[in-house]
Amino acid sequence: MRRRLAGQVLAILLLAGLVLPAAARAQTVTAVLEAEIVTLDPHFTPAYITRTFGYMVFDTLFAMNGQGQVRPQMVQDWTSSPDGLTWTFTLREGLRWHDGTPVTAADCVASLRRWGARSALGSRLLAATASIEARDARTFVLTLKEPFGLVLDTLGTTSSPVPFMMPERLARTPGTERITEIIGSGPFTYSRADHRTGDRMLLRRNAAYVPRAEPSDYLAGGKVARIDALDIRVIPDGATAVAAMRAGEIDYIQYAPFDLLGQLERDRRVRVQSFTGLDQFTGHYRTNAASGPFADPAIRRVLLHLVDQAEVMAGFGLSDRYARTCNAFFICGSPYESAVGTEPMQRPSIEAAREALRQTRYAGEPVVVLVANDLEAAKISSEILADRLRRAGFNVDMQVMDWASVLARRTRRDGWSVFGVHALGVDLHNPLTNSVIGFNCTNALTGGFHCQEGLTPLFAQFAAAPTLEARQALAAQMQQIVYGQAMAVPWGQFAQPAVHRVQLNNLIPSAIPLFWNVEKR
Repeated sequence: MRRRLAGQVLAILLLAGLVLPAAARAQTVTAVLEAEIVTLDPHFTPAYITRTFGYMVFDTLFAMNGQGQVRPQMVQDWTSSPDGLTWTFTLREGLRWHDGTPVTAADCVASLRRWGARSALGSRLLAATASIEARDARTFVLTLKEPFGLVLDTLGTTSSPVPFMMPERLARTPGTERITEIIGSGPFTYSRADHRTGDRMLLRRNAAYVPRAEPSDYLAGGKVARIDALDIRVIPDGATAVAAMRAGEIDYIQYAPFDLLGQLERDRRVRVQSFTGLDQFTGHYRTNAASGPFADPAIRRVLLHLVDQAEVMAGFGLSDRYARTCNAFFICGSPYESAVGTEPMQRPSIEAAREALRQTRYAGEPVVVLVANDLEAAKISSEILADRLRRAGFNVDMQVMDWASVLARRTRRDGWSVFGVHALGVDLHNPLTNSVIGFNCTNALTGGFHCQEGLTPLFAQFAAAPTLEARQALAAQMQQIVYGQAMAVPWGQFAQPAVHRVQLNNLIPSAIPLFWNVEKR
């Protein structure tokens, strides 16, 4: 009777999706990501969690390898004319959508048009395009009307939203509307039947996927799915997720809680995965140029003397293994790292900030600091800034709210002065995808209402520049303007470590979670 009762309980749990058979467990990786995957349309939102979903289910024409080089992915080969205005791309053979239909050049053309309408970098490519048309089932031709030096970089960008490919019938959906079917051609498939909102999502291995012949290399190379399924659980509390991992219920956690890193490093059952370079986050204090004290650039420039990145990183409790100071606007470790314009930031001090403030027209007006109480990095960085502003002589009004409220408040021209935020280096290192300056003079809703006319021609020159050296010089000029006007001030560069059980092997080191190539013992 006890065996029969145990069997009945197990059957109930299996039906509920709470327990997997032993054979299935051995081939399934259970993961907790940064947030629940709510938006599944990879073009509709720049949300990082949607990008992660996109890389599992969809595929790209080109992709970045571990050395930052753009390599072909869905594309087999390509040519460009001597003047660089005509580009011809041929797709690999054997590519199929998850519904079994073949991937065609017409699908890719429609996908690029839809994505380009939603992407800052993509829109620049489309603006320079005379035509983009399918020549036959596997070939399409991009004809430019003016030089654009970043064609391959754009098609292989990791900046969100990523140029993921989808069937033409779905890509014809306006970018302002979400697609109703999730059909990609990537290494994992999505089924609505395997998705329970607020609980879990099960992505299954795409048995029909034809990977490239070369070894996997970051986002490029052969994407070989070696597990049968990826079981993505929704566990918002980090400590709860860590407890589940220690109990053997979770294999991977994208964001290990900062305050538990020391314990996790000593736990032989798990491995902490840190990141460098483009896989690190960079934090910025974003200022409001439309109203309040920081409408005056001279008062904004006081922040260059005030912000102490070492203090912010110490506030996180992060060791040098996970954090560093970095004054380069386009992040340290990127091709566009520069020290131009950083002189005031190299020796931060309250006294220097207080003296700089005395030389401005500041008359004690409130400086409204927005503090997001549900994002650890944003909360700590903003609280530290509020304290230093007070000590330098500012009249500080610190307003605490959730992140959603911060996002809503920043769309107003008044009612706020500054807040802390962070983003990944893969998005920030390129001036054309950098969210801090990307909306300069175009979309003030997310750019702090800054409009520096000198940046606009530099963006265009950067896009047309034929060499890396030319782009580096232009990026340095942009950084000089950004810091000269104190459009934003960085508060540090850091890794948000992942943690996984030792049973996982060959996990690709990436701040964007990637589950092809991984094996589970």
